[in-house]
Amino acid sequence: MGTFELGDNQYGKAETRLVRVDRDGDTHAITDLNVTTTLAGDLAATHLTGDNSGVLPTDTQKNTVYAFARDGVGEIEDFALRLVRHFVTTAPEIKKARVRIEQYSWDRIAATGHSFARGAGTRTTTATCDGESAWVVSGVADLVVLNTTGSEFHGFPRDRYTTLPETHDRILATAVTANWRHAATDRDWAQAFAGARDRLLTAFADTHSLSLQQTLHAMGERVLEGDDDLVEVRLALPNKHHFLVDLAPFGLDNPGEVFHAADRPYGLIEGTVRRSDAPDAGLAWW
Repeated sequence: MGTFELGDNQYGKAETRLVRVDRDGDTHAITDLNVTTTLAGDLAATHLTGDNSGVLPTDTQKNTVYAFARDGVGEIEDFALRLVRHFVTTAPEIKKARVRIEQYSWDRIAATGHSFARGAGTRTTTATCDGESAWVVSGVADLVVLNTTGSEFHGFPRDRYTTLPETHDRILATAVTANWRHAATDRDWAQAFAGARDRLLTAFADTHSLSLQQTLHAMGERVLEGDDDLVEVRLALPNKHHFLVDLAPFGLDNPGEVFHAADRPYGLIEGTVRRSDAPDAGLAWW
């Protein structure tokens, strides 16, 4: 038998659900988060001998999230940075920490101060810290977008298994997941997020698409062009296929009006756009 050694390892508390209500008289605001904490460091003892003296319980990590929220959450990037810096400075065996946050948006209903409806898209962030440096990645997930025209797909290779017809006019729909890396850890996070999200949407809308890959690259470039502090963006675009329904068996034509929206299988297009002079990513994508 050979010898063995402990490889990379980490642990944490996944998906701590946190809702904070800020009350300003009769007008309330909701912060709705899903928080995942991950810690790594000198943890060989617990793996090799079951010695837990250096293991900060995951329940403690959950409680820390709630306790920190009592002082207010603010922007999720700042909240994540507060948490990662706390973990690496208060737990001796922990050498690096990561906090990932999903924020679910809520839109106020009518003129009430206390009624809300779930908004579109999920704001996200990941902050990491090694005790000396910190990194922040922000983003959005499940941002569903659709163009009813302005999309083509043709000129692809064909073999004996190819049945897909070429098209010069199709529906293009996707659920955008995009994550962008910041060069700084102290900025106006709300403004940066709003600007990046708006540029994603604008690029999707005004790009005449010959492929979803081309659209992805256009969206990534647009995100970076509008903010000098953003250095890299990673995107995942599932192709939400819409197939024209054949109505001929019913004696009807279908001039591009009736479609079947298929949820699976789907094409998944992924890619990265970064500045040529982007600084080293460090632990940003850990």
